[in-house]
Amino acid sequence: MSKLKTMSMEWTGDSLILVDQRYLPLEETYISCKNYKEVATAIKDMVVRGAPAIGASAAFGYVLGVKEFLNDFNKMKEVKKTLADTRPTAVNLFWALDRMERKFLEIKDDKNLIDLIEKEALKIAYEDIEANRAMGKFGGELLNDGDTVLTHCNAGALATVDYGTALGVIRGARELGKDIKVYADETRPYLQGARLTVWELYKDGFDVTLISDNMAGWVMKQGKINAVIVGADRIASNGDVANKIGTYSVAVLAKKHGIPFYVAAPLSTIDLNTPTGNEIPIEERSHKEVRFCHKSKMVPEEIKVYNPAFDVTPNELITAIITEKGVVKPPYSENLKKLFEK
Repeated sequence: MSKLKTMSMEWTGDSLILVDQRYLPLEETYISCKNYKEVATAIKDMVVRGAPAIGASAAFGYVLGVKEFLNDFNKMKEVKKTLADTRPTAVNLFWALDRMERKFLEIKDDKNLIDLIEKEALKIAYEDIEANRAMGKFGGELLNDGDTVLTHCNAGALATVDYGTALGVIRGARELGKDIKVYADETRPYLQGARLTVWELYKDGFDVTLISDNMAGWVMKQGKINAVIVGADRIASNGDVANKIGTYSVAVLAKKHGIPFYVAAPLSTIDLNTPTGNEIPIEERSHKEVRFCHKSKMVPEEIKVYNPAFDVTPNELITAIITEKGVVKPPYSENLKKLFEK
């Protein structure tokens, strides 16, 4: 288990190779990160994105830091800070770095330090795959044969180490023998739904239909959607969910039309130290992402832009949260905590 190769990333032992998700599906290119600073840049610039994938990438970035500085704790604090400062919302990033630091402090004087710290990063990666497959099974049981699911952003194999969270549920339902169709929001301004989700599902042989974000309500009103499934970047202890911008609007529309709204996320996304969604930091990204659509400029520089990358969906709009330990239903303040007692 010294190497890893999936759709989203490859760990060679000396470098982390990432598919550059900024250019998919039109260009399939890869970036090789040979040190922790290159991993940090890849996370910040969205070469790699999706909360679980960010967490795993940061873990491998930490390994590259250990390879550079060995057991110098002061230097490793700098490594951790550099990686942690890349993106503020996805809690998996901080969860993975805290776990790597705990392991480092436990073994920093061991002669096999590098091998042991690499093993910990690989454990994080492989545990993510196992968690996604477990979520797929639990969530797949919530869907009925013939259902059509709406999803927002990309919570598939590209957003995780492999398999996916929201798309993992869709894959899990098919593995249970159910015929599932999918509508995918394009997810402006970064178009993760159009560029990534549709590409993933099409390659997997799913019946997938792309819609623009402002079509979701009308598609629901027409009776075309049986369930909504999204991923998450952070879940507060009360069940409020931060996810890609536009998720809140979809949740409101689902509530209006009586459609179940599910969130699929591993335990590493649940932040019991954050009481409600009000305390979740929301990243604001470059205004260029809104001024441009791919490589085409849409508006002049003089136009003001607001570009929050995430929004928060209140817990009362969420039907259930699907985790690797099972499906959690309200009251979330009580039931999310129980997951960590098992």
